[in-house]
Amino acid sequence: MSDRSANNSGHAEPSYSEVDVATRRLMAALDALESAVERRREADRDENELASRIQALGADRSRLADELDGSLVKSRRLERANREIAERLDAAIGTIRAVLDAGEESPGLESALAEEDVADEEDSEDS
Repeated sequence: MSDRSANNSGHAEPSYSEVDVATRRLMAALDALESAVERRREADRDENELASRIQALGADRSRLADELDGSLVKSRRLERANREIAERLDAAIGTIRAVLDAGEESPGLESALAEEDVADEEDSEDS
């Protein structure tokens, strides 16, 4: 009988060195797989952290947009009040100028106003 008939399959058994080489290759492949899995986990953690940051930025953006809207409303109110005050001041200045111009045209007005002031003072002293 020959070696082939003793093995029943016709193939020679691999030597220990071939098994060692295959085992080392398998271990290296498993190490590479483990490293790839760890990198994927880190990437997933980074992705989750990034998603959380994006969500926080979205919330900040909404809050800031609300604050900006409120500030714009307040600014418009202040501008409107400023215009109204400016119009009132212009009207008051116009009235004062008209009174001063009228006083220059009729000097008796000043003395009449002065007499009225004196009368008001006397009335307040009597009370």
